[in-house]
Amino acid sequence: MGFFSDIGDFFKDLSSLSFRPSDLLDILFVFFILFYGIRLVRDTRAYQLLKGLVFLLIAFAMTSIFQMQASNYIFRSVWQYIIIILIVVFQQEIRQFFANLGRIGNGRLSLKSLFKDYSSETQETVKNAIGEICEAVENMSSTKTGALIVMEKNVFLDDIVNNGTAIDASITNELIGNVFFPNSPLHDGAAIVRNGRLIAARCVLPLTKRTDIPSDLGTRHKSAIGMSEQSDAVVVVVSEETGAISIAQSGRLYRNFTGIELREKLLSEFIEDSGNDENRFAKKLLKGKKKDGKTE
Repeated sequence: MGFFSDIGDFFKDLSSLSFRPSDLLDILFVFFILFYGIRLVRDTRAYQLLKGLVFLLIAFAMTSIFQMQASNYIFRSVWQYIIIILIVVFQQEIRQFFANLGRIGNGRLSLKSLFKDYSSETQETVKNAIGEICEAVENMSSTKTGALIVMEKNVFLDDIVNNGTAIDASITNELIGNVFFPNSPLHDGAAIVRNGRLIAARCVLPLTKRTDIPSDLGTRHKSAIGMSEQSDAVVVVVSEETGAISIAQSGRLYRNFTGIELREKLLSEFIEDSGNDENRFAKKLLKGKKKDGKTE
């Protein structure tokens, strides 16, 4: 078992190693690269792909330990091109990493901000944004104005944002109404909300590939379901035909919300101190809603 003997030799050699100040700097630098790299991937949909690569690495180690020659040959052939695979899979994250480094050089971004959790916005800002969104959704529901609003959570949707029109503005009822006003330049597609701010509009969402969607649901609802399948976002939909308010989450569509019910649901999802009563209300609420056209 060469694998285990190599590990044993490694720990034996530790006793003869000397520690220099430059070694500490080396360790800190490696820690910085690994830490920021993991954060960069964790906040995107590429995180699932990374977990798949880790699984392949474990499988590769197992084929080596148990001397599974045919399987090991296949894995060795794949790992020869792993650098190219990683570049292709994580090209967006790599671009973002170097863009952040460039902003450091320009003095626009501090080194400290590389470790900042960008998902932590003041609870009051997010709460106010939810109130404005719900008011706008109620108004659009009454006038049967179609709308598609993606409330981003932990998974960053930069690839979706980049295919739309950048806005990055504080959310108001009037702003949401203007975005989805019929025949306005931005009314087609989805609006993306991050940390209580409207960051983009006219974004194209992926359609669900499911075939059991009720026939009365159009492209807007299928896009909402598709987006919720590929991320942890909460997607709010207003039907242009009926004015009905729906929520897509975790690949499911929950229909016929009132404005009050929508507000309670969003608060339970995005406000940490929204309280146990509201969380229980939201869970009970979803159980009573129609899911994909069928009552649960």
